[in-house]
Amino acid sequence: MTTSRRSLLSRLLRTSVLLGAALTVGLASAQSGKPIRLLVGFPPGGGSDAIARTLSEKLKDELGVPVVVENRPGAGGQIAAQTLKAAAPDGTTLFITHDHTISILPQVVKNPGFDPVRDFVPVVGFATFVNAFAVSGGTPAKSFTDYVSWVKTSGSGKGAVGIPAPASTPEFLVKLIGQKYQLDLVSAPYRGSAPMMADMLGNQIGAGVASVQDFIENHKAGKVRVVGVLGTRRQAAMPDVPTFDEMGLKGFEDLPYYGIYAPAGTPQKFINDFSSAMAKVVAMPEVRDHLTAMGLTVGHMSPQQLATRQQAYTEAWAKIIKTSGFVAQ
Repeated sequence: MTTSRRSLLSRLLRTSVLLGAALTVGLASAQSGKPIRLLVGFPPGGGSDAIARTLSEKLKDELGVPVVVENRPGAGGQIAAQTLKAAAPDGTTLFITHDHTISILPQVVKNPGFDPVRDFVPVVGFATFVNAFAVSGGTPAKSFTDYVSWVKTSGSGKGAVGIPAPASTPEFLVKLIGQKYQLDLVSAPYRGSAPMMADMLGNQIGAGVASVQDFIENHKAGKVRVVGVLGTRRQAAMPDVPTFDEMGLKGFEDLPYYGIYAPAGTPQKFINDFSSAMAKVVAMPEVRDHLTAMGLTVGHMSPQQLATRQQAYTEAWAKIIKTSGFVAQ
């Protein structure tokens, strides 16, 4: 090959590389102005919705684009998860969710319509939390022991316990409480914690199980009474409430988590940039204080750390589900 020909090929190669770089920059610039949909699998007014709206305001400033919360309630987050699976992997659609939809639901539903390992990619984790057992203001129970006595001595129908979604952590907790304390308890599934809370406030149902953040404001206001929390440590937001571990109910020591997911195939750069933005947001004192007051333990988890927690929690729940004898529906 002649020197002039080699020179021509070299120039063409450099031009091709420059064009490719320019195209990449152009695509990134076009992407940067698009709003991000942050899917929530539960109705407005619940804990997940409140968390998403708290984060979206600060993420908008960090990312420089609107972050719009979009509620897709139903089936314990299943509808929102299916929406994420169908979305383009371009960084414009994300899903904020807790452990139920990612780690538990695929094990208790035969055809959930998504595979979290195959169809999603972890973007960032930001908190752990605990579930709680609360009684309605209209019940005479002031403690969990009081509740047990009330159910045993009351007429039929007093053992209904509200849960935000079927085949969830709350449902398994209701089942184990019934077994341990010889109570005839029945889970009453709702489409999220907000409608369940409405019925508890109206004394339409005597008790409910949900995350601490779902109960905390009404607990502080005296409208419902949290009488037990999961995990091995009492919650700073309600230090007088005992743990079920203290009361001898074992098997729920692994703490649930909150994370954000993207469709499989989403560019790694976007994932890294979003995770970095979230690290800044959850480090803000006003955000950390607000989420802590809601009953969350806040802490940034990288994509890999979230993936590791997801796998461990999924495996832990596989054992609980097997032990309970639950059959996927």
